[in-house]
Amino acid sequence: MKTYIHLLCLLFLTVFANAQYEVSDKNPYGLPNPDAPEQIKDYASLIGECSCLSITRNPDQTWQDGVPMKWTFKYIMNGTAVQDETIKADGKHSGSIRQFHKDSLRWYVHYYSSGAPSTILPVWEGTKKDNEITLYREQKAPNGADGYFRLRFHDIDEKGYKWVGEWTSKDEKTVFPTWKIICTRESD
Repeated sequence: MKTYIHLLCLLFLTVFANAQYEVSDKNPYGLPNPDAPEQIKDYASLIGECSCLSITRNPDQTWQDGVPMKWTFKYIMNGTAVQDETIKADGKHSGSIRQFHKDSLRWYVHYYSSGAPSTILPVWEGTKKDNEITLYREQKAPNGADGYFRLRFHDIDEKGYKWVGEWTSKDEKTVFPTWKIICTRESD
């Protein structure tokens, strides 16, 4: 029995000693794991909590007034992935798991939402270039044209960032934004 308890304690200590990049009291948003691909730091400027305004289009194509929300990014899976979560004033919460694949050199983002639970999570893929993260998912336009739903984080700085969801043609010459979010960094 003592041997079993010792083995269990050793396993417990090994697991938690190796989880040094997880969310903790000392690091409330986790830390990037130095053994992860360097791109794990692509989201470094978004890690933490922001107060945001989520604005979508009305059926008549005008923009809504917007819904206040809190958007939190943190490192997960012992600092090898990024998770984000939105808590919106209208009760429609969402989030995603972001993993970088070193073989394809692309981010894969799995999205989920309280307003539309899914048995298969939609996936966007993309990269960071300069100071902008751009992700794509194939999607037809309402008129049947082939294209993408493109997500872009832009204007990223220490004060916050902006995000836009937009339909774009395959050649990206036609762009139609349908959703935008403006975020301001929470002060520590």
